[in-house]
Amino acid sequence: MNPLFVKVHGNDNVAIIVNPEGVAPGARFANGLTAAEAIPQSHKITLTPLAAGAPIIRYGEVIGHLLSGVDAGRWIREDLLTLPAAPLLDQLQLATRKFAPPEPLIGYTFDGYRNADGSVGTRNMLGITTTVQCVAPTVEYAVRRIEAEILPKYPNVDGVVAVTHSYGCGVAIDAPGARIPIATLGHISRHANIAGDPLVVSLGCEKMQPGRLLPFFEPNVIRLQDNRGFAATVSAICEQAEKRLVELNKRRRAAVPASELNVGLQCGGSDAFSGVTCNPAVGFFADLLVRAGGTILFSEVTEVRDAVHLLTPRCADEATARKLIAEMLWYDEYLAKGGADRSANTTPGNKRGGLANIVEKALGSVAKAGSGPIQHVATHGEKVTAKGLVFAATPASDFICGTQQLASMNLHVFTTGEGTPYGLAMVPVAKVSSRTALAEKWPDLIDIDAGTIATGSQTIEEVGWQLFHYLLDVASGRKKTWAEQWRLHNALAPFNPGPVT
Repeated sequence: MNPLFVKVHGNDNVAIIVNPEGVAPGARFANGLTAAEAIPQSHKITLTPLAAGAPIIRYGEVIGHLLSGVDAGRWIREDLLTLPAAPLLDQLQLATRKFAPPEPLIGYTFDGYRNADGSVGTRNMLGITTTVQCVAPTVEYAVRRIEAEILPKYPNVDGVVAVTHSYGCGVAIDAPGARIPIATLGHISRHANIAGDPLVVSLGCEKMQPGRLLPFFEPNVIRLQDNRGFAATVSAICEQAEKRLVELNKRRRAAVPASELNVGLQCGGSDAFSGVTCNPAVGFFADLLVRAGGTILFSEVTEVRDAVHLLTPRCADEATARKLIAEMLWYDEYLAKGGADRSANTTPGNKRGGLANIVEKALGSVAKAGSGPIQHVATHGEKVTAKGLVFAATPASDFICGTQQLASMNLHVFTTGEGTPYGLAMVPVAKVSSRTALAEKWPDLIDIDAGTIATGSQTIEEVGWQLFHYLLDVASGRKKTWAEQWRLHNALAPFNPGPVT
C-alpha cells in the first residue's frame, strides 16, 4: 500500500496514518507531504509547519496546543500537547439547529416477541433475577443445572440468564445515590428479552428486598433462608424454572416494525480511526433507525463532555438541551468529589491507538449519534421510553454503561479500534471494528468491519446500511453475533454513586 493518510475536516492541520504497518521516515504521500519520522498506524502527522502554541485541529476542532514548534510531516503525540479546557456549560447554544422532518423509512421489519407489557423482545429467555450478591453463586449453579437437564426439553427458548450483580446489601439503601442501581436492576429484571416476567431469588435478610427492587410487581420469589439447605434451594429454583419454561416455549416470533428496536450504542478500546470509520457508520445507521421510528441510545458522559457544544444545538428544544447540560454538570461534580476529572478517561490502549487525549476521543465518540435532533435526555437509572435519538446518561466504563443501557435496549452495537471480547447475556452485542487489521486479526469476534471506509473500498453510507440489515437479521434470530455464539457475557456492573456501609 502506498503511504496514505485520512484528513477529516477541511480545516484540520493533522491527519492520521492509514497504513497498517505505519510509515517510515521519508515516505512520500500523494499530495507531496513527506514523513519526517516513523509514524504508526492511526497516529497523527502534521500537514504544515506549526509554531509553539499553535492549535492542533482535528474534526475541525482544537484538540490541544503545541508545547514547541514542529515541521510538516512530524508525529503528534500526547506529550507534545496541552489539554484544552472543557466547553463552558453556561455558554452553550441551546436547540439552535433546525431540522427538516426526515424522510420516513418504511417497510422494514424484524421477527420479534411481543410481550404483555407492550415491549418487544429480540430473544426468548428465562430470566432469574437476584436481590443480593449473596445468592449469586447458588443461582448460577441452578442455571447450570437448568441448562443441562431441563432446557433441552424446550427448544423454543433461547436460553437462561441469571441477573446477578454486586449490589443489594452493605449499602446505604436509602441514600439518594441508591436510586440509580436499584432502578437499573429493576428495569433489567423486567427486560423485554425475558418477557418482562422473571423468577426472583432472594436471601431474605438483605436491604434490597424484592418489593424495593420490583415495586408494583408481584414476582415469584424463592427465599434461600426459607429453604432447608442448598440442595433444596436449587430444587426449588429448578421446579419454578420449569413451570416458566413451559410458558416461554409456547411463544413464537412474529413480524414487527423496525420501530420496535431500541439499540444502545457504545465504544470501547477506541482508537483514532473510531471517529473516522466505525462511529460515523454507526451514526448513519442511527439515522436510518430513527427514520424507521426506532430508538437509539448513546451514552458515556465523559466521552460526550468535550463535544457537548456540538450536541446542545441539536437538541429538539431548549428544555432537552438544559437536561443534557445538567447531566454534564452532575458528572463534573461527581468526578471532582473523587479527586478526578475527565482526563482520567483515556486508557493506555486509546493512546496506543493514536488518541492524544479525551478531547480527541470525545469528538470521535459523538459521531455515533448521527446527524439528527436529540429528542430526549435520560438520567442515570431511567428507563427510556421515548422514540428517536436519546442521550442516556451513563459512565463511560464499558461494563457500567452496558448495564445501564441494558435497562432499555433490546440490541447493542459496540464499536472498537483496539479490540475487546465484551458481551452481554441478555441482548445480542454486535461488534464493529474501526480498522480492517483488527477484523482480520479477530475474524471470529468482529461482526462488521468498518475499516474499509479508511481505504475507500466502502463508504460510510454502505457500511451503515450493512449494519442496519445485519441487525434486523440478528434481532430476528436469523443470525447470531460472535459474542452470542461464544457465549461471551460480562457480569453486570450497576453504577452505585452512593455510600457503602
